[in-house]
Amino acid sequence: MKLQKQGGLTLISFIFVLAFVIFVSFIGMKIAPIYMEYYSVVSAMNGVASERGSANLSPYDVRVKVLNRLYVSYAAENVKEKHIKLTRGNGVNLRIAYEVRKPVIGNLDVVAKFDRSVRLSN
Repeated sequence: MKLQKQGGLTLISFIFVLAFVIFVSFIGMKIAPIYMEYYSVVSAMNGVASERGSANLSPYDVRVKVLNRLYVSYAAENVKEKHIKLTRGNGVNLRIAYEVRKPVIGNLDVVAKFDRSVRLSN
């Protein structure tokens, strides 16, 4: 009879793996809402950009349209009116640039910077 060694994790190895999985899940729960909000901002920008005649609107009207779409999708927490810019030149471009800071653990923060630009349609 040949003896075989038993394979697997020891209790201490299992605790380390479990701690790592919990830490990664915790970080993911802090970061995921930031990116979900960003995708709502992208969706709002694309929605306003695809509206017919949006390039002819005043900057105030475009800001109102974007912010209303963000309020509907509950994504207006970090994007303020001052972050929305319109530039006219070779077409009309809508640009939203903002920064999100979220505390993670103690004095450790996550900082995410977003900058997106779309061309408005005529």
